[in-house]
Amino acid sequence: MVLGGAAAGAGAANAETPGAPSAETPGAACLDIADAAKRLACFDRAISAAVQGATAAVPPATAAPERAAESVAAAPHRASLIDAAWGFLPDSKPAYVRLHDPNYVLFGRYTTDVNTEPYQPLFDAFEEEGDFQNVEAKFQLSLKGRLATTDDHRWGLWFAYTQLSLWQVYSPDISSPFRETNFEPEIFGSFRPGIDVGGMQWNLLNFGYNHQSNGRSDPISRSWDRLFVEAGFERDNLVVLARAWTRVNSPDDEDDNPDILDYYGYGEITGFYEWRDNSFTLMGRGNLATGKGAAQFTWATRPLLGPMRGYLLVFSGYGESLIDYNWNQTTIGLGVTINDRF
Repeated sequence: MVLGGAAAGAGAANAETPGAPSAETPGAACLDIADAAKRLACFDRAISAAVQGATAAVPPATAAPERAAESVAAAPHRASLIDAAWGFLPDSKPAYVRLHDPNYVLFGRYTTDVNTEPYQPLFDAFEEEGDFQNVEAKFQLSLKGRLATTDDHRWGLWFAYTQLSLWQVYSPDISSPFRETNFEPEIFGSFRPGIDVGGMQWNLLNFGYNHQSNGRSDPISRSWDRLFVEAGFERDNLVVLARAWTRVNSPDDEDDNPDILDYYGYGEITGFYEWRDNSFTLMGRGNLATGKGAAQFTWATRPLLGPMRGYLLVFSGYGESLIDYNWNQTTIGLGVTINDRF
């Protein structure tokens, strides 16, 4: 009785003492039990229950990896290269201007066989020697603008302009002339089919009108017009573009290059691949009937300064420019580019 009274008194004192165990403290109710053995058993049960409750409140060891996996799964998927290049993304602007074909400068471009034949009548008329150098500069400027699009951005109307120049900058004896400049405006529609074809996504269909000329008068005038259709397929970092065209014929008395299809053929295929922030392209075209055509390889390095990348361009075959449409040569050039995509 004395022991029970003392325990009761201690419980009452603790209830009034700051920091004493409350009714919610594990085992607090056991303090009122007079029998020592029963009181100890009560404490054992209370402590075991408290430990089990704390363990249950801790997430399983696999919870963190599961959350990490869910986070990775929920991370936004990288936009396709074609969608980014052609404004098919939902947040793209309805009308805007952006880079089109590669914009580059080759500070040095070497050719295995410089083409002087088209200029020979001019050299003869002015009684000069054609002294073109095998090394010249080459550069290209190319822009496109979307004129209109649908609300879902799957359809668009585009205008593009590309200018290619070959500059005999290392020929001061003949006043370093521009040997050739090609002007290429085009207007076309674009569509995103979004169809799976043989493990690749068919994400681009272009169709339109293309004009290309060098703006010269006879005897070095060159020009032609085409209707074209182009399809683009992609998978991860690989894009394949296939383009076919038909010529819009000019009157015979105005055609400076009636046999141009013998050398350019009726279409071309270009592959684009990204690897560790480098990019590579390989283009092939030709006419199977004549056995003439061309191939081109490019390599754009990682960015060197801002968007500027090192650029290597190798061309072999006919038609590097309009003045050279029927001239077979192999060229290699080094320079820089600010875009290397389509």
